[in-house]
Amino acid sequence: MSHFFKYRTRDAIRADVAARGLSIRFADDLGALARPLRVEGRTVGNRLAIHPMEGCDATSEGGPSDLTLRRFARFGAGGAKVVWGEAAAVVPEGRANPAQLVCRPENASGFAQIADVCRRAHRAAWGRDDDLLVGLQLTHSGRYSCARPVLAARDPLLDPRTVVDKTTGARADAAPLLADDDLERLLDRYVEAAGIAFQAGFDFVDLKQCHRYLLNELLAARARPGRFGGDFEGRTRFIRTLVARIRDEQPGGLIATRLNVYDGVPFVPGPDGVGVPAAYPAGIDAAGAARSVWGARDDDPLATDLAEPVALVRALSALGVSMFNLSMGNPYACPHVLRPFDYAPVDGYRPPEHPLVGVDRHLRLTAAVQAALPGAVVIGSGYSWLQAFALDAAAATIEDRRATCVGLGRAALADPAFARAVLLGTPPDPKRTCRTFSYCTALMRAKHNDRGQFPAGCPPFDKEVYGPIWNDARAAEKAAAERA
Repeated sequence: MSHFFKYRTRDAIRADVAARGLSIRFADDLGALARPLRVEGRTVGNRLAIHPMEGCDATSEGGPSDLTLRRFARFGAGGAKVVWGEAAAVVPEGRANPAQLVCRPENASGFAQIADVCRRAHRAAWGRDDDLLVGLQLTHSGRYSCARPVLAARDPLLDPRTVVDKTTGARADAAPLLADDDLERLLDRYVEAAGIAFQAGFDFVDLKQCHRYLLNELLAARARPGRFGGDFEGRTRFIRTLVARIRDEQPGGLIATRLNVYDGVPFVPGPDGVGVPAAYPAGIDAAGAARSVWGARDDDPLATDLAEPVALVRALSALGVSMFNLSMGNPYACPHVLRPFDYAPVDGYRPPEHPLVGVDRHLRLTAAVQAALPGAVVIGSGYSWLQAFALDAAAATIEDRRATCVGLGRAALADPAFARAVLLGTPPDPKRTCRTFSYCTALMRAKHNDRGQFPAGCPPFDKEVYGPIWNDARAAEKAAAERA
C-alpha cells in the first residue's frame, strides 16, 4: 500500500494541493509539452527530457555494456527530444560505483555507440533526429568515489558520515583535501572528456554540479583555503574556468550543467523510522552548519536561499552554458529532498514530509530561477512522484513559464516511452507508471557480488531483464547479512 499517493483523479490531487497551500498546478491537456524550443540556434522538437539515470552496468574498463546500449535505445525510441545521458566519470578513480561509465580515450568507440544507438532508435520510431539533443554528463564523484573518497572541502555535517578507509573505519575528519594543483590537473581531464564526447557524436556535455559530488561540493567550500574556495569567486572558479576552456576548444558543442540549487542537510531515521535532521557535531551551530550547504540561508541550513545559485546561473549563462537542469538534495544524506518518495530506500528513512511538499519545493525553486533569468533554458525536476499526473503538472509548468523544459528520471526507467502520451495524444499507461518503490535505488545500493555492483533498472516494469537481477541481488544481500 502507498503511504501517501491515494489520488484517483486530477481533481483529487488538486484538492490536496490546495488544502496544503502548495503551488503545483495541473493542466487539462498536454499540448504545451509538444511545443518546440530553440537552444543555441537549434530546434528541439518538444519540451520533454530524460534525466541522467545511471544503470551501473558499464564494463570494468568503463565502456558501455549491452544493458547500457539497450537503455539508450529505449530512451531514444521513447520520443523525448532531450536525452540527458547518464554520469560518466572523467577519471577512473572518480567513479561512484565500479560499474560507472568512464569517459577516456580507450572508451571513445563505446561512447560513439551510445550516441549512435540512441539516434538510430529515435529515427526508427519518429522518422527524424535532427530535432533531438543527446548529451553526456561528465562527473567526478568526490567524497562519494567508490575506490576512495576524495574531499574538496571540510564538511562538519558530511565528514562524520564519510568513511575514507573501509578497513579501519576512519572517517573524513582528518583526511587530506584535494590540492589546488590536483584540481588544475582535473580541469585538463574534464576538457579531454568533453572532446571525447563531442567527437563521439553527443550534442552537449553536462558538467555535473549536483548531489554533493565533487563540483557541487566546491560550490559550498567556504572554509577551503586556496584558489578554489572561500568567497563566491573562489568557489565558482573551477566551473567558470572549465566552461571557458571547453567553449574555446569545442566551439561547436553545447555546454549544459545539472546544478543543485539547494543541498540540504543529512537526515537520519528517528525513533519511529521517520527522517529527522542529523544532530550537529559538537561546537557547530546552525550558522556553522550552513557554511557547508550550497543554496541555504546563512543562519539556517534547512532554509533555502537562491542568491548564489541564481548568481552562478547568470555567470555561466554569460560564459556560454546553454541549458540548466536544476536539482537539489543528496541521495546519500537527504534523498527525500532529491526525489520525493513513498517507500524508503533500503538504507534510508521514511519521508519526514508529505511528498507533495517535496515536489512543490522542486517546482518553486526552479520557477524562481527561471523568473530571474527568463531567457535561460531551464529544465525542471521532481515530477516522478506525481505518477499518472506528472505530465499534467509538467504541462502546467510550461504553460506558466516556470521552466523551459521538464524531465523525468526514475519514471523513465519504468516507462521510457512516456513522451508518446504527449506526442500521440494517448493517455499515459498506468501499468507503466513509476510508483516510487525505490527498487532502482535498492539495486544501486546492492554490492554483494563479484563486481561489487548490481545493474540498476526497474524490476516491476522491466521484469524480463531486471526481475532476475533483483532476485539475485536480494539473495546476495540476504546471504551477506547472514554472514555478518
